[in-house]
Amino acid sequence: MEAHHHPAGAEISEAAVRLLREFTGRGPTKARTTINHDTVMIVLGDTLTKAERALVENGKQDSVIKLRHDFQMVMKNDLVGIVEGAVERKVVAFMSANHIDPDMAVEIFVLQPDGRT
Repeated sequence: MEAHHHPAGAEISEAAVRLLREFTGRGPTKARTTINHDTVMIVLGDTLTKAERALVENGKQDSVIKLRHDFQMVMKNDLVGIVEGAVERKVVAFMSANHIDPDMAVEIFVLQPDGRT
């Protein structure tokens, strides 16, 4: 885990890695959470399982991207709960994207404005 400047960031990164490990059998080895005014972004690295890597090596990159997206949608409520608990604000939107080479994923959470600037 990389260093974090925001205690909630470290909490979110660790919980997201744990959750991915529960769902896929293997957690990413890198995670960094950035918290800005109304957004939280988790960047995950080294996310693919051995099975997913084998699919990529055999030209099935699109299948892996779809599978990853399906996992993220299944985990959505848990991920949103982790973020809401850590920052004590409501998440109004959740978006997810994956990249194969390099092996990275990003989870973006848009928070309900809290009235502060």
